[in-house]
Amino acid sequence: MTQRRFPPPWTVDEANDTCFIVRDANGQALGYFYFEDDPGRRTAASLLTKDEARRMAANFAKVPGLLGRK
Repeated sequence: MTQRRFPPPWTVDEANDTCFIVRDANGQALGYFYFEDDPGRRTAASLLTKDEARRMAANFAKVPGLLGRK
């Protein structure tokens, strides 16, 4: 079996109260999910709510487990 480029487990961290970052076991950032709590700014910038961004980041972090299934 070949070595994975982005080894699991993948984790989710919140950064600066603006985004969630998904990182692999080596700390490499794999995805950024930005959010905005202010409804006016969120609409203008087409950003996610904090809950939407958290759920998307959590689901993205599950990808290595899904790839291991047969």
